[in-house]
Amino acid sequence: MTHSEENYLKAIFHLGRQGTSAISTNAIAEQMDTKPSSVTDMVKKLSEKGLVHYKRYQGVSLTAAGRASALAIVRKHRLWEVFLVEKLNFSWDEVHEVAEQLEHIKSEKLIDQLDRLLEFPKYDPHGDPIPGKNGEFQERDKQLLSKLPLRAVGVCVGVKDSSADFLKFLDKNNIALGNEIEVLDREAFDNSLHIRVGDHQLRVSHQIASNLFVKPNEH
Repeated sequence: MTHSEENYLKAIFHLGRQGTSAISTNAIAEQMDTKPSSVTDMVKKLSEKGLVHYKRYQGVSLTAAGRASALAIVRKHRLWEVFLVEKLNFSWDEVHEVAEQLEHIKSEKLIDQLDRLLEFPKYDPHGDPIPGKNGEFQERDKQLLSKLPLRAVGVCVGVKDSSADFLKFLDKNNIALGNEIEVLDREAFDNSLHIRVGDHQLRVSHQIASNLFVKPNEH
């Protein structure tokens, strides 16, 4: 497969995880920042290779082979992100772009050795699950911070938005994976939250709270 074909498979996989079985070519075009006509040309190629199901006006979905290929790409991407953070001291807002390049390396032995070197991590630096070699992965029990009730406490386990700007904002406000977050107050006007993170307090917008995943504490 070409790099472009791999990128399309990954995009269709991510869009499919948001709850839609058949993905529109317009949604793929938006995700890939390209024209719908270019998407149609590509999905026809992928369909001919047996990697997607595609019928005009009915959307696109991955075949079993397409899903396996997409999961392999996602696995490589997320393992490289862990490597860059843990071994090369990249910050979590720097790794995505580099991992986008490294994910196209074909050597299975290299990726298996990388997995072993990192001691088989289950999650990447943004809290997303890393598929195993067989394609299985473990989703965390999580919900958006914006959905957490007043006085509830949760542990930050991931981000919905992994853009560099959002991650830099979190760094600036000392919000990181593993932090305990308590909802102290919710503003009725705009649903912004007054929260406690560790030993400091701050106010965050509804948009920010809607991009942070937490695992609610049981107690």
